[in-house]
Amino acid sequence: MSAAEQERADWLDPGFWERLDRLQGSHQRLQAQHHDAQRGLERLTPRETEELRRAWAHYCQVIDELDRSTAEFEALRMCPE
Repeated sequence: MSAAEQERADWLDPGFWERLDRLQGSHQRLQAQHHDAQRGLERLTPRETEELRRAWAHYCQVIDELDRSTAEFEALRMCPE
């Protein structure tokens, strides 16, 4: 048993500590992925940056249209008349 495990409050459910450990591990991995992605974005050339902006703007437009279409389907489903 590690020192950290010895310091854990006995009155808390062991499942809590297991979930906390998994969450901390996941959080650390995600922080590393975020840092890697950020470094990748910082290395983009101005041309690549503009292409990414255009692609992102197009993606957002498509998502907006999809949201509207989905809302129309949902309205039709709720009030078929």
